[in-house]
Order: sequence, then C-alpha cells, then structure tokens
Amino acid sequence: MVSGFSSLGLVEMTRKRTRESLGALLLEPCGVCAGKGYVKTARSLAYDILREILREARQFNPKEFRILANQAVVELLLDEEREHLAALSDFIGKPISLQVDAALGQEQFDIVLL
Repeated sequence: MVSGFSSLGLVEMTRKRTRESLGALLLEPCGVCAGKGYVKTARSLAYDILREILREARQFNPKEFRILANQAVVELLLDEEREHLAALSDFIGKPISLQVDAALGQEQFDIVLL
C-alpha cells in the first residue's frame, strides 16, 4: 500500500502480513529452553533455588525444605555450594534436603515444604 511521499521525495510504502511467518508454521519451541535459545547454568539455577528458599521461609513455617532438581544442580549444591546451603539452613533455622528428580530439566526445580 502506498501511503504518500516523504519530505525527501521518496515513496513511503507499508505492507501487511497476510499469514503467519514460515518459522511459526514449521518450528516449535524447544522443550529444554522454552524457545529462548539458551538454558541457565546449574550454578545460576542453584542461586535461584537458594533465593526461592529464603522467600518461602519468610512466608511459610515448614519443618523442612526439600529441593527436587536434576542431577547437575543437586551435585553442585552438595559440592561447591554446600557452604551457602548450610549457611542458609542455619539462617532460616530449618533443615534443607536435596533429592534428584530425573524428570526435571536443567531449568526446572521444585521446593517441597514438609
């Protein structure tokens, strides 16, 4: 559709999409990254988990927190981040246990309040 001339004398045109893009028709979102094109590292997810435990500790008063996550995240929390995990457990005054759930992807975790 021609909409006129610009101040420089150029023809201004617009176009209207009449159907979905080819990518939208032929592609589907990645199950791992949800279509973002990247996934968080295990360390980044471990820090997300620690922040979420702190948030939930302020809202609820469970006897224990159980973290369900994939193998890489649980190993990182038990190895390199064990001091942060222990410090958080002392700070909130509740035990924090870890459990591997193979059904969860790299960016997925669950915190169960017991």
